[in-house]
Amino acid sequence: MKFIDEFKEFIARGNVVDMAVGVVVGGAFKSIVDSLVSDIINPGIAYIVSIISGAALSAATAVGGDSSAAKNVVDMSKWIIPGTSINIGNFLSAIINFLIMAFIIFCLVKALNAVNKRILSKKKTEETPKEPAGPTQEELLTQIRDLLAKNTED
Repeated sequence: MKFIDEFKEFIARGNVVDMAVGVVVGGAFKSIVDSLVSDIINPGIAYIVSIISGAALSAATAVGGDSSAAKNVVDMSKWIIPGTSINIGNFLSAIINFLIMAFIIFCLVKALNAVNKRILSKKKTEETPKEPAGPTQEELLTQIRDLLAKNTED
């Protein structure tokens, strides 16, 4: 049972829970960044490259007349990602998935904190012995009066 108690104490520490939350939220946030890059930034770059390559190709044909050399230089089809549409829906889906994951983790941490609070408060009430009742205020005043009366008689 000692091993299990040590494990419970280890898990109940705030640092372990915070680290676990950080890892899970970081993994979920990675999907947002991946979606931003693959669904919004890369298609934008591909669109800009296609505009630039089209402009260079038309300039080469206007100047030299032979466009075969310019086509070979400007042909960046291996660089461009197929399907240059900007997929905002995929990006929004990644954000919504992240928010759902963050909310679930928030609820789990809140429940864990409530359980820890109950366990700690129960332990504190069991561990703290009740202090013996001291003299009341009237008893103290009576003792002071008697001591003063005794000192004035001497």
